[in-house]
Amino acid sequence: MLLSYCFRIYPSKAVQAKLQEHLELCCWLYNRLLEELNKARAGGRRLNYKDTQALIVKLKREEKPELRKVYSKVLQMVNHQLWNNLIALSDLKKNGRRVGKLRFKGRGWYKTLNYNQSGFKLKDGKLILSKVGEIPIKLHRRIKGKVKGVVIKRERSGRWYAIFQVEDKPEPLPKTGRAVGIDVGIRHFLTDSDGRQVENPRYYEKTLKRIKILQRNLSRKQKGSKNLEKARVKLAMAYEKLVNQRDDFLHKLSRFYVSNYDLIVVEDLPIQNMARNHTLARSILDASWGKFLRMLLYKAERAGRAVLKVDPRGTSKEGDKNLDRDYRASLNILRRGLVGLGQPEVTPVERRPLLRIPASAVVAGQVFSMKQEAPCLSEG
Repeated sequence: MLLSYCFRIYPSKAVQAKLQEHLELCCWLYNRLLEELNKARAGGRRLNYKDTQALIVKLKREEKPELRKVYSKVLQMVNHQLWNNLIALSDLKKNGRRVGKLRFKGRGWYKTLNYNQSGFKLKDGKLILSKVGEIPIKLHRRIKGKVKGVVIKRERSGRWYAIFQVEDKPEPLPKTGRAVGIDVGIRHFLTDSDGRQVENPRYYEKTLKRIKILQRNLSRKQKGSKNLEKARVKLAMAYEKLVNQRDDFLHKLSRFYVSNYDLIVVEDLPIQNMARNHTLARSILDASWGKFLRMLLYKAERAGRAVLKVDPRGTSKEGDKNLDRDYRASLNILRRGLVGLGQPEVTPVERRPLLRIPASAVVAGQVFSMKQEAPCLSEG
């Protein structure tokens, strides 16, 4: 399976200028290849992936010799991305979505350089990129597995990152014999069938006041001025911090459940449809249920755990009405999962106050005590 390792890199001003030039050339190439596809379509011809790939060589030779400054594999991955976007657009149309044509990309849109398979190496705490040079890198964790490629990314804040795409074997964790049901919500991020109730950190809500101030400051700056760029960077850094805080919380919470349970049962929620509710949309997107479930799935796959989705309808209505509504829902979610697997149903061992867990405890990686024995899975 493929994993991603993200590390901060610190290019010098000269290297930053070179990377930025490569990004602009890749953006030009993307638009030029798209232009050729549109011309061919208008003339009743069809171009395929190999045709546009061959066109890159012609463009380097006859029209844009500056493309030679960029490593060849990086240019090939521009073509790959173009065709991936076309396929994604086609799939949306097949699913009945109303979509237009693929658009040309403006200045500053292109933010990644994809070194697929070759053109990079790590040496003495530095990342060496073909046709770029050496860049100091902060390797805060060991990379496990075979590196298949490196994506260099520039964030809107101006920070640069290297994302290593690594092929690694699954590492199954020892069996625990335990199963858990999880009910996600807005008031509380989640409640589980073992009686834990995790606070919703509401990172966006807490950051919203500062973001509004930064947006007002940005709107008052003169176009093209240095102060405008400084204001734009401050706003981008605020958003970047928000995303990092949210991801840190979700990673640690999903890791806890994958480490402690063989079976994790969740609701199969139509999150995109739910987010269309204008009253709840901001809260739903701030909670990031979808990202949490995706993290559970890929972590569970690697650890040899199982994540099971069940029908969410009526989970909070069935069962003992004296129990907390969200806790009751988590028990019903677990029950549906176990019944679907032919396992015996679960009932709460005893009625106890729920264990309220603040978001700060999750981020601090503190161990969550078990309020009651989790249901055991039978063999076979």
